[in-house]
Amino acid sequence: MPKISVCIPTYNRANLLPFAIESALNQTEPDIEVIVCDDGSTDNTPTIMATLTDPRVYYIRHAQNIGKSNNMRSGFAAATGEYFVKFDDDDRLRPEFLARTSAILDTHSYIDFVGTDHWIIDSQNRPNYQATELNSWRWGRTQLPEGPIKNLLETVFVQQSLQIGATLFRRSALQAVGFMRPNLQNCEDNDLFVRLALQGKQAYYLNDRLMEYRCHAEQQGIHRAISYLKDKIAYLENYQFTSPRLEQIRQQRLAETKLLLGLRLINVGEIQAGRKLVWNGQMAAPLKAWAGMSLSLLPTDWRDRSFQALRQVK
Repeated sequence: MPKISVCIPTYNRANLLPFAIESALNQTEPDIEVIVCDDGSTDNTPTIMATLTDPRVYYIRHAQNIGKSNNMRSGFAAATGEYFVKFDDDDRLRPEFLARTSAILDTHSYIDFVGTDHWIIDSQNRPNYQATELNSWRWGRTQLPEGPIKNLLETVFVQQSLQIGATLFRRSALQAVGFMRPNLQNCEDNDLFVRLALQGKQAYYLNDRLMEYRCHAEQQGIHRAISYLKDKIAYLENYQFTSPRLEQIRQQRLAETKLLLGLRLINVGEIQAGRKLVWNGQMAAPLKAWAGMSLSLLPTDWRDRSFQALRQVK
């Protein structure tokens, strides 16, 4: 049994997947297995995988697309290591990631997972220093002290400081919460961290950038945003916190998400469903909600132009 299972879920990323696999195989901690789970790719991913000869690499290919979290779950089910990390097919681990994070789990038996900071890289694998610093600050990692995390629920829900791909877990801790929820395409990582915190799991923050997160120039289309907002609502509706402060934040974020989704649906012509969500989320931004309801009465061409202007309003 290997010490660490590395799971790389993939879908139509044949151009970037080899970089991810190479980063796993080049770790200074060699006692690993690398599980590539393919969500029905239609590019030449199978051909690339067939060229790999390292016995530590395992390939799971689904004949058709089964969905993001379901694909991840298939990789987790195949894992046999004591420790587990999942990172995306367009990202990379720094060579010392596994050695340094696993050393903390080896010596701190009460710690269930270790999170690190990460670099932002571009399509040519070059670090973006300004974007990296901004990302670390935006998600609260510049203020997060190294060591055991004292208020884990606050850290993972409010600040959202930890990133799944930059975190090494005890596989037993993930098994205790069922890993990812099935049938989610978005927010599955936030959901997992919150469930771990609610289960009383303990985390450690290692203040070093040991993973590389790739930013793409891909266009975020409106229908992709709709899918994301629907999953975010499902994620936020999974919980009701006992802390009045956290529950207020959850309710505010839920209202904001419903409002944004309602506006998007009105924009694409799903008027009735959109109006209902805008009404339910109006507390987040009453004026914006009123404007959206008004714009829903306009003809399609006018509505499209007006929504472009409305999206510029904060």
